[in-house]
Parts: sequence; C-alpha cells; structure tokens
Amino acid sequence: MFASDNDFATYANWLLKGASKYQLQIHAWAFMTNHVHLLVTPLQNDSVSRLMQSLGSCYAGYFNYTYGRTGTLFEGRFRSSLVQDDKYFLTCLRYIELNPVRAGMVNDPGVYRWSSYNAHAFGAEPRMWTPHGIYLALGDDDNTRQSTYRSLINEALDFDTIAKIRHCINTGLVLGTDEFKYKMGCQSV
Repeated sequence: MFASDNDFATYANWLLKGASKYQLQIHAWAFMTNHVHLLVTPLQNDSVSRLMQSLGSCYAGYFNYTYGRTGTLFEGRFRSSLVQDDKYFLTCLRYIELNPVRAGMVNDPGVYRWSSYNAHAFGAEPRMWTPHGIYLALGDDDNTRQSTYRSLINEALDFDTIAKIRHCINTGLVLGTDEFKYKMGCQSV
C-alpha cells in the first residue's frame, strides 16, 4: 500500500483534506506498509464512510499511476469499531501507536515517522491532529500530559486486550463496557 515516504505523505495529505471536507477529528494514526490505523471522531453520521471512500479512490488512483499498475489497491471495505471513551480510548490509542513496535519495524514508537506517537508523547503538532479530551485530561499542562502519556505507553498491552481490539475491529463490534454496548443497542462480546 505504501512503497515510499512520498506515498505516506500523499496519503496523509489526502487524509487531512478529507477530514476537513467530511468533518472528522483525527486523534491517532499509524500508517503501516500494508494497512492504516485511525482513531477518529466523526462530526456527522456518514463522515467516516465518506472519508474512506474518498481516500480509497484518490489514493488507489495515485498509487496505480505512480507504479504503473491497475486494479484495486484495498482488500474489501474498511473495518471499524465504535470505541467507548475512558480507558478504551487510551487503550486503542496505545494499540495504534505501538503497532509499528509489535510489527518489528522499530523498537521505539518515537522513531516511527508515520504515526501520531510524537504528538502525544513529545508535543509535535501535525496539521491533521486533534487532541482528544481524554488525552488532554492526562495533565494540566503539555509537559505533564506528555510525560504521563509516555509512562502509559510503556505499560504493555496484554494479549487478551490486543485480541479483543482486533476482534472488535474485524467484526465491527463495539469496544466498551457491557453497559455502553447496551446503550448503543449492541450485545456484549
């Protein structure tokens, strides 16, 4: 899906434009070589699907033209899961930003250029980043918040948590407490 830094940058540019056009706040991302993780808040009901349709069309056209290929680039429809705020938001944030480490691409998430980790941990300010209220509540000032987040990211995600996140994403289930799932009209996992 990405063969060069220019590919990543092109995707990020279209993501930024699409988020503005389709009204989404982007809280976290990790662009891997063969897939993308996003943690977003849609401001309209169809924001996510419209963004992903636009990204898929624009980026596949760019990629096919650049590399002299034809056909689809993405395997099926995008997968998504509704995530409850509180601990589930921070858990997903950590899951996303540690993905390059779990994949063996880097040993330190701060080294991986194509994720939101440096925004949360060190105060980088990418144009497409909107800090979430849960993240902002980690401290009264930037230094405290970033330090708290760096400590939090060092807490390992256990296998069951990783498996639960993957299961919810792959099946479209809600990630949250049973009470939250009930409020959303869903059965528990």
